[in-house]
Parts: sequence; C-alpha cells; structure tokens
Amino acid sequence: MLYYLFEYLDKTLNIPGSGVFQYITFRSALAVILSLMISTIFGKRIIGFLRNQQVGETVRELGLEGQNEKAGTPTMGGLIIIIATLIPVFLFTKLNNIYIILLVVTTLWMGTIGFIDDYIKIFKKDKQGLKGIFKVIGQIGLGLIVGSVLYLHPGVTLRNEQNKTITFNQKENVISPMAAEEKSTATTIPFFKNNEFDYAELLAWTGEGYENWAWLVFIPIVIFIITAVSNGANLTDGIDGLAAGTSAISVVALGIFTFVSGNIIFSSYLNIMYIPNSGEMTVFIASFVGALIGFLWYNSYPASVFMGDTGSLTIGGIIAVLAISVRKELLIPLLCGIFLVENFSVVLQVSYFKFTKKRFGEGRRIFLMSPLHHHYQKKGYHESKIVTRFWIVGILLAILSIVTLKLR
Repeated sequence: MLYYLFEYLDKTLNIPGSGVFQYITFRSALAVILSLMISTIFGKRIIGFLRNQQVGETVRELGLEGQNEKAGTPTMGGLIIIIATLIPVFLFTKLNNIYIILLVVTTLWMGTIGFIDDYIKIFKKDKQGLKGIFKVIGQIGLGLIVGSVLYLHPGVTLRNEQNKTITFNQKENVISPMAAEEKSTATTIPFFKNNEFDYAELLAWTGEGYENWAWLVFIPIVIFIITAVSNGANLTDGIDGLAAGTSAISVVALGIFTFVSGNIIFSSYLNIMYIPNSGEMTVFIASFVGALIGFLWYNSYPASVFMGDTGSLTIGGIIAVLAISVRKELLIPLLCGIFLVENFSVVLQVSYFKFTKKRFGEGRRIFLMSPLHHHYQKKGYHESKIVTRFWIVGILLAILSIVTLKLR
C-alpha cells in the first residue's frame, strides 16, 4: 500500500525522495527490518496469548532426552511467521503483481491447513491432527491453483537471455531486450550449459501441436513439488530452531535467484532466463527471512514457542512456490537438501521396516529413529549441536546452489 502512496507522491506531486520506493533493494531492506521488529517485539505478546489460551504442545513419548520438559510449550507459533511476513508485504510490495498474489495465497492457504491441524491436536485432543488425506487434498488444491495460474496467466512470461540481444536506449537511459516476452513452461537444469528445458518437450512424441498440452505435465509437477517440499519442512520441524534456521538459509538463496532473474542487466550478464516482474518476489522474500530470523529469537534452544504445522507447512509451501516461480525447482534437491534427507530417511525407515517384517517376521530399522535428526538425538548428540551442524550443511548447499548461476 505504501508503494502506491509513494508512487503517487513521486509521479504526481514530484516530492523529492519519494521515488526511492521504486527500488526493490530499498523496499526489501524496509521489509526485512519491519518483519524482524514485528516477529521479535510482538512475537512475545503472541506467545503470551498462546500460553494464556493453553495452546501447549503435547509431546509424544519418544524416549528422547529432555523431551518431557517441552510438554506445554506454546505451539502454533507459525502465526508469528505469517503475521510478520504479510504485514510488510502488504505495505511494501506491488500488490497487483501476480507472483506476490500467488505467494500471499500460498501463505494463507498452507497456514490455514496447518492451523486446522494444530487446532485438532490441541483443542480436540487428537494427537493425529488433521487426517493425512485432507492435508494432501489441500496441498493438491494449492498445486492446482499455482500451476494453473503460472501456466495461464498472461503476466507470467519469460525471455531467454541465451537467444536475445540487449540494446541501450540513450534517450530513456535504459537497457532493453530485443526479444519479446513469451509464455513458456521452460525451466533451468543446474550445472549444464544451454540449460533451459521445456516440460512440453516430454510430449514431443505425440506429434505436432504438443506444446498446447504442456499443462498435462507442468501442473502435476507443480503439485508434486509443493506437496513434497511442504511435507519435508513439516518433518524437519522436530527440534528447536532446525526448520526455521534451515529454511531461512534456503530462502536467502532463493532471494538472490529472484533478484537476478528479475533484473535485465544481471540476467543478461549471467546468461540466464529473464523473468519479467519476478524481482518483486525479492521484497516478499526479505520479509519472510526477517520473520524466520525473528521467530528464531524465541524458537532457538530452549524454545519458548514451537511453530507447529501452522508454520512448517506454510514454510514448505512458500519455498516450493518461490522455486517454481523463478524456474529453479530442479535445484530443490540441492537447495533444500536438508528437507530431502529428512523426508527420505522416513521413507527408507518405513519401507525397510515393512519389508523386513514381511520377509523375516520382524521389522528392522536402518536408523535408530526417523526423521534423521532424531537418529542423532538417539546417538547422544545435543539438540544445539545437531541444529548447528544442519545449519552448516544448509549453508554449504545454498552456496552450491548459488554457484550454479555461473558453474555450468
């Protein structure tokens, strides 16, 4: 909203200094500062409210050291992340930008699913929460919306920097591309030169006009990615500070991708896709990172609040939509490697247990406990050490992901 106010002050009233709001970097700086202030200052009040409402965590008996001490700790702290993210977004972004609209819808959609799940666990005293099938239906519903909008909306276009020239307009003092914007289901394959791949090519065997059916591939892929990443974030949220910290690291890397992909000069220099209007997501990301870091003020060990599914499902959904929007979804296994490993450890554990039970009459386990962070807890590592080491791995994965911009 403030963006439009300052745009009016600049273009209509010509008030000096008001034009600074046109810069994504300036608005991103304001967004991260405000979200940090909201999450740290008002976070304490939200935690107090949750405590007064007896919104406490019910901890299952998992045989982990210090587990019982966490019983009663306020949960649903994801509300802090959601509020601290959306307020700066509404103030500092172009609200008519299709990518911002998608991210706001994703935040509210996944936040609602997580909130319902936490509500059932706490107030209905059902430890299972929202049935898995309903969670999946919600994730599929969001995937359908996001996939359909990205495929059909006229504002979602790209220009392939590898196949266009750049001209400098001396009169307007701007750099402009010669190639026209186009609708495309192309994405980026990391570590390869000429690394654009169009999902429509998977249907080339059907004959002429196969491009018109690209949605048959693109939308299911979007649904799968949103479901997988949101579940991965949910599984990672098991010990104090783990999900929030690793997510913040991944989102910072995505912020770099959105900034360079939405900038004609940088995208041309890096020889990557130029995605018009995608740079606006950088402001959303700045707000989101500030909210995550502010939440860590209270969620670091020993946690004063847990994010619950309200936060973890929202985080996963946002990361997935960001990666898809900036055409870097094939980087998710690397960028969100922590989520992937946590997810994979559960799948391996359950599959191996069922297989050995059927084969040998008794179930056997690969890990002492899954997800993976609980395996290290069982081995005697302190929560803080596990979290710190996971953060270090997350930083390395983020750096490797950023390096793919030039290392091909």
